[in-house]
Parts: sequence; C-alpha cells; structure tokens
Amino acid sequence: MDFRLLEYFLAVCEELHFTKAAVQLGISQPTLSQQIRLLEERVGMPLFQRIGKRNYLTEAGQTLKEHALNIFHELEQAQSEINELKGMQRGRLTIGCSGNHLLTRTLISFHQKQPGISISVVELATEETRAGLLANKLDLGVVFLPLEDEQLVSKELYTEELCLAVAKQHHLAAAEAVKLDQLTEVPLILFPEKFLVRQMVDSYSAQAGVQLQPAFELSTMDSMLQMVRLGVGATILPRSYLLQGSDPSIRTVPIVEPVPQKKVGIVYRKQTFLSTAMLAFINELIRTFSTSGTESV
Repeated sequence: MDFRLLEYFLAVCEELHFTKAAVQLGISQPTLSQQIRLLEERVGMPLFQRIGKRNYLTEAGQTLKEHALNIFHELEQAQSEINELKGMQRGRLTIGCSGNHLLTRTLISFHQKQPGISISVVELATEETRAGLLANKLDLGVVFLPLEDEQLVSKELYTEELCLAVAKQHHLAAAEAVKLDQLTEVPLILFPEKFLVRQMVDSYSAQAGVQLQPAFELSTMDSMLQMVRLGVGATILPRSYLLQGSDPSIRTVPIVEPVPQKKVGIVYRKQTFLSTAMLAFINELIRTFSTSGTESV
C-alpha cells in the first residue's frame, strides 16, 4: 500500500473534512477525494460515511486508522534509531505537561548541555497528554499519577499539594492553614471539570463532606491568579506553581484535614525508542526534582 495514500487518509481522519484536509496537504479537494476512493478500492470497503453535513469513520476506517498510526510511529522509531547510529546531535522532543512551570529549570539546564535539541512543551490536561502519547503526537508527558494504561510507562518525580491562593487583603490571607469547609462561602475560581486539579478539589471536598461551587471556571493558572489579584475571589492551585514567584499581592495558604495531594511523574509509551536526547531529558528531570523537591522551590 502506498504510504502517500495513508498520509492522505490520516489527514482526513484528523479533519473529518475533505476540503480542510486538502488545504493541510497542499492538494486540491477533488484530487484528495480521488485518492481516498483509490484507497477504498484497495481495502475493499468504504472508509468514511457522510451523515448530513459531517463525515464519520466507518468501522473499517477506524481499523485502518489505528494500524496506519502504528505504521508511521514505527517509521519514526526506525529513523530515531538510525539517527543514533549516525551520532546525530540534533533532534526534537515534544512534551505534554500539566503545568509549564514544572519544566522551567530542567529546560534551562538541559539546553545548556544539549543546545542542538529543540523542545516543544504543550500545556495539556492529564488525559489530553495520555491521548497525545498514544497517538504518537508527544514523546513524553509530565502529569499527575497514576495514569493507568498498559501502553504507558510511569516514573514518579515528587508529590504535589494543592494550596489556596488569595489576595493579600482577603480575610483568609493571614490564616496559617484552612480547611475545605471554610471555603463554601468564598467565591472560587477553579479549573473546568476535565482538569485533574479540579477533579482533586472535588474529590477531597467530597471527603470533607462539602461541595465547592466555583464562581468562575478558567483553563489557565495565569488567568486564575489574575482574577485573585483583582480581588474577584480565591483559587486552589498546585503549590509548586504558587511558590515559583514572589508576588507580594498574593498569599499562599496551606489546605489541611485533608491535604489535597497527588504524585507527579514522567510518562511515555512502552514501545517508544528511548533516544539519547530523550534519556538525557528524563535523567535531567529526575536530577532537577531530586535536588530541589519541586522545580520551583
């Protein structure tokens, strides 16, 4: 089977729209449609079906997509191993992370040692990182654990705690610690429910016998802290993030009885070829966290 046909097929799988996929590939829409028809003739079954104005994968299409992704993954792995044999000193790593602040020191120290390796860090929810790893769109993830999947390998780095962040003029700013039941009447700015930090907040609140209803749901930690600075309310964020700066307008207050906490670690696919660059970055992460507890402390 022609690899080019598989590339066209995967582009349509990603967009589920022939015109958009054609633009992505740099070919005309009629040409793409013709190539997909040729592929369907070769496999002997339709790969897409159109319902209304939308395209959907057929069962045969889903099967081919899974195998095509594995084929291209294996080709990338082969190229990585060949590059190792050639002694290539350049390369690229793509990392999904539950918070870019977790990688700051590691990125700096790794770049000083391996300046030829470019790194792209994408801030993602834990489940989004898992999906990216399984789709071979990411090389590594730094996420909350456990991340249960038989196709992934996990290595613990440290234990993260959640803390309350309030403006310095807030009535809880001087507290040594707070319990979750003290926050039921406080306007809260929290992550949407798909984020694991929010799931932790909800889980630990249930353990404490309370239900916290956010006044606002925002998807970035920077935007949540901006709302706190403006006196809109309080937020609950990872301790490592809150301690990374020295913002005099914000107070960090520990949460107790219980302390919301979870392991943070590295994840990658079992079948991934661990290149020299990838191993070096993993080792640098472990070294950084073992010497400082968390990156930002």
